[in-house]
Amino acid sequence: MSNKEGAGGFRKRKHDSFPHGPRREGKDVNASSPVMVALQITPDMEEILTESEIKLDGVRQKILQVAQELLGEEMHQFHRAITTGLQEYVEAVSFQHFIRTRSLISMEEINKQLVFTTEDSGKENKTPSSDAHDKESGTWRLRITPVDYLLGVADLTGELMRMCINSVGNGDIDTPFEVSQFLRQVYDGFSFIGNTGPYEVSKKLYTLKQSLAKVENACYALKVRGSEIPKHMLADVFSVKTEMIDQEEGIS
Repeated sequence: MSNKEGAGGFRKRKHDSFPHGPRREGKDVNASSPVMVALQITPDMEEILTESEIKLDGVRQKILQVAQELLGEEMHQFHRAITTGLQEYVEAVSFQHFIRTRSLISMEEINKQLVFTTEDSGKENKTPSSDAHDKESGTWRLRITPVDYLLGVADLTGELMRMCINSVGNGDIDTPFEVSQFLRQVYDGFSFIGNTGPYEVSKKLYTLKQSLAKVENACYALKVRGSEIPKHMLADVFSVKTEMIDQEEGIS
């Protein structure tokens, strides 16, 4: 076996030895959806954030329709049918909030945005329900559950990892360090929950740990060699570093 063949074969075997089933290289959500496209990093950030807010308002109108459909019903009976969409909403809202503030939006803040009045719906009040509708104040609401919130935040970490790659590609070496610190705090929070929380939440720990490791190791490379690497090559350093981590995880 030649050196060239041996090196290539070895890398391939390390990568292929990892079971592909549990790994998620991409996301189930369409990355080219209007909300996610609107939230990509660009020079005119304020304009993009304003556009994303319009898109999110449209999503909130869809959530209002769901709240109206659930009037008089027990929401927990239908939660499995809507939880995936609510998680994606949490992910998008928390991503937008992070870009604006470099902080994590709370579940309470998200739920405040999901309280609607009759003016929001443009419809007459329907049969009241204690969970979804307040007859006296004329409002509808659909509450994000703690599980929806946690799973949405866990998916946010993958978006933040991609945000790092885009930022470094634009010569921005500050954002990766900000994201790294944030991801460490989120990971510590999930680790505290551990196996005591719902099974779906504990499953996210692996993916979250992957995202954190990739960002932290890339930040290490930038810290050590950042000043000597041309800006147009910084993204390559990030990609090489994350590829090495994937290979190491494949043989662990």
